[in-house]
Amino acid sequence: MNKPLHGVRILDLTHMLSGPFGAMILADLGAETIKVEPLKGEGTRKLLAQDPDHSIGGMGAYFITLNRNKKSVAVDLKSEHGRSVFYDLVRHSDVVIDNFAAGVTRRLMIDYDRLAEVNPGIVTCSVTGFGSDGPGSTRPAYDQIAQALGGGMSITGFDADHPVRAGIPIGDLGGGMFAAIGIQSALLERANSGRGQHVDISMLDCQVSMLNYMATMYFLSGLNPEPIGNSHFVHVPYNTFHTADGFIVIAVVADTFWPALKTVVEIPEFDDEKYDRQPGRWEDREMINRRLNEVLQTRGTTHWVRQLTEARVPCAAVNRFSEALSDEQILHRGMIVDLSHPDGSQTRGPGNPVHLSRSSEACYSAAPWLGQHTDEILREVLKYDGDRIEQLKSVGAIA
Repeated sequence: MNKPLHGVRILDLTHMLSGPFGAMILADLGAETIKVEPLKGEGTRKLLAQDPDHSIGGMGAYFITLNRNKKSVAVDLKSEHGRSVFYDLVRHSDVVIDNFAAGVTRRLMIDYDRLAEVNPGIVTCSVTGFGSDGPGSTRPAYDQIAQALGGGMSITGFDADHPVRAGIPIGDLGGGMFAAIGIQSALLERANSGRGQHVDISMLDCQVSMLNYMATMYFLSGLNPEPIGNSHFVHVPYNTFHTADGFIVIAVVADTFWPALKTVVEIPEFDDEKYDRQPGRWEDREMINRRLNEVLQTRGTTHWVRQLTEARVPCAAVNRFSEALSDEQILHRGMIVDLSHPDGSQTRGPGNPVHLSRSSEACYSAAPWLGQHTDEILREVLKYDGDRIEQLKSVGAIA
């Protein structure tokens, strides 16, 4: 297999979204990812599973997408026999990732300190709402909680009285992405030290990190930024505008784009020399945005995107999913892939955006049935014989 993480084995204890997304990224990049589930399965298996519009074969969109390229082993980690099996898996693995609430791995006796006794080279990663320590570490957390506490919601929307969460669950997805980065960093360090370590990912930390330069602006000024919709606090025009049949975004982030925009839209008021530079446009931004809205509504989005693109003015249609997921550039980049069900049926979903020049073979195996690979993994990886496997089943340690 020509994938960059081929040869890395991950034990995936995650559920819901943040952890499974991080493990999915690593699985897409070639890591052998073994989903270690409770005997009744992890909770995401049930999400949308019976929804006629968003499931196939009793498997919902969440599970189909997040658990592609993974194998499933059903183990009862609360039982002594089940933990023994898990410890054996740890001996033969590189990474354990979870997104349990803070303290759960210690109660289950599968925290880093315990697992490092089993395998000193093991890398563990926990994605929690608030991290493993601190006064808020035990609070329950979900995506919108992280978005709210991290400050991002306060600058999203059109006014300060109506904060809005991001349309995609960036609190969860951000935690998963940083988990993938942290795990790979720890594996690289292990190549030098020979020792594993724990990766502690807080969804809240990730949200604060993504405030980036805006946080620095706050510290410099002491002023809380407020939502400004789709406009920008420097560039003009930089906004969303109505067309005859939809919306278009125009982003004049440099003065050099302004003459080309004027040529396309032919608005007489824009010919004033004061608008050739940003300060003049900023001073009259309300008029500029209003006139652009009036003129752009006279023709359709396709017309304006074609004209502006030919003039090298940064622009884009505001695509709905049906348009974005059929866009020729997105299709060319291989970002829409077939997702299989274990019964052979198929749907489609987003691919992996990491494209490597030499080791980026794209393939996506089906999200597994619960325990689909239990016997296979115990036989091939742990070298258990049939009698031992049947004994473990009989005591309810595996399924």
